[in-house]
Amino acid sequence: MAEKKTNARLKEKFQKEVAPALMKEFELKNPMAVPRLHKIVVNMGLGEATQNAKVLDPAVNELGQIAGQKPVITRAKKSIAAFKVREGMPIGAMVTLRGDRMYEFFDRLVNVALPRVRDFRGVSSKSFDGRGNFTLGLRDQLIFPEIDYAKVDKMKGMNVTIVTTAADDNQARALLKHMGMPFRQ
Repeated sequence: MAEKKTNARLKEKFQKEVAPALMKEFELKNPMAVPRLHKIVVNMGLGEATQNAKVLDPAVNELGQIAGQKPVITRAKKSIAAFKVREGMPIGAMVTLRGDRMYEFFDRLVNVALPRVRDFRGVSSKSFDGRGNFTLGLRDQLIFPEIDYAKVDKMKGMNVTIVTTAADDNQARALLKHMGMPFRQ
């Protein structure tokens, strides 16, 4: 029996509600000109991996659980003597999400993980880079329900970069606001 592929809930919301609203807001004629999510990159930098390479394994596992996809280990591009880093040393892990996995991750980030942050008042609306991309720093990995509290030995922060096809920050801000990103008032 063939299993019916279910679309990501947020992807359907984007197609049915968000895209028409953005077309009206920015007076766009072409539906392909509507800003949309392109990819989400989740990066976990682990500076202490230079002294202890065993720090990397639990981080890679946790990032894999959060993203639902196997992370890539990032390596140092340059040698920096002051940080005791040599070129090619593993210093972090990252995952690039596209398609349905990206929409599902964004859905979980906005509706489950961010409300679990302590003293959460919303994300800063100033974290745009000028080209329509939004970066958000998370202090610990425990806000994701996939992570088992008992198995965590150390808090590890991560950066979540949301890359959009928007021409400028205002379009990207409107896109993320319609998608449910809780911006600070």
